[in-house]
Amino acid sequence: MGGYGAEAGVLSAVGSTPLVELTRLLPGSPFTLYAKLEAANPGGSIKDRSAYVMLSEAIHTGTVIPGRSTVVESSSGNLGIGLAQACRYFDVRFICVVDPRTNPQNIAIMRAYGAEVHTVTERDPATGEYLPTRIRRVRELTATLPDAYCPNQYANPLNAWAHQTTMREIVDSLGKPPDYLVCTVSSCGTLRGCSEYVREHDLPVRIVAVDAESSAIFHEPVGRRLIPGHGAAVPPALLRLDLADEVVHVNDLDALVGCRRLVNREAILAGGSSGAVVTAVSRLDIPAGSTVAVILPDSGARYLDTIYDDAWVEVHFGDVADLWKDDAMEVARC
Repeated sequence: MGGYGAEAGVLSAVGSTPLVELTRLLPGSPFTLYAKLEAANPGGSIKDRSAYVMLSEAIHTGTVIPGRSTVVESSSGNLGIGLAQACRYFDVRFICVVDPRTNPQNIAIMRAYGAEVHTVTERDPATGEYLPTRIRRVRELTATLPDAYCPNQYANPLNAWAHQTTMREIVDSLGKPPDYLVCTVSSCGTLRGCSEYVREHDLPVRIVAVDAESSAIFHEPVGRRLIPGHGAAVPPALLRLDLADEVVHVNDLDALVGCRRLVNREAILAGGSSGAVVTAVSRLDIPAGSTVAVILPDSGARYLDTIYDDAWVEVHFGDVADLWKDDAMEVARC
């Protein structure tokens, strides 16, 4: 059991994901590197943790009533899938508000669980982004539908609390705190939960947040953002600027290259934000003998038509295969 409650069935598999050592990713590195494989959650991503905690608490308090209530949330994919699965299990109607950048496969998965998907097509005039429009649509639906509830992943403290367990699992698996924890940011639930666990237990862990260059979380956005779930168009309410000891910004191409290297060198097929973490670790000045833990939020199976499709990559980035074509030789030398 993942440590969130006494639930039986598929939701009892949320959490307790594997922590594996990566021995080939950075040949010759003077530190030990471990990866938390969050794709092992039953819904396929780290967002299963937040979805389960937010929904089960809402049911426990009577805010959501199975068979009667409707849950409405904005998501680019993974939280939507986690909520779709949890709502299906608890017999709760679920409406997910997405935008045109959302992976069609993610939408298909949500619908397979019985979720209703609403797509906003207009960008916010002030920011040029879809997220503010999605949030406004969620508010409209929540205000007009009877017995409607929005978990509000961007501000719900339970989103962060769910990831205190993520950090605890890493410490338990290693038998000690890592010297570094590296994780990506979007709603900032993972960053906040892990950081708060570290500080509450006075652990000597340096927290590194990995953000997209085109994200507005830690600075003014730079360029475009093609990879959903990495970064955000507006700073989320869960953010506190003191949560991270260091911030590394990674662009879309570098995240893509990180994904390709991870699958080529470690046979781990991971999503875009995982590739950003891989790139960030390679840029850090980590002392010899350190133990580094990274969180890989989801699987690359939902990115087969984008990050892992050579034609899509060439359209958006040009002929960049040289950036990872030597990986087979690197692995052979390990």
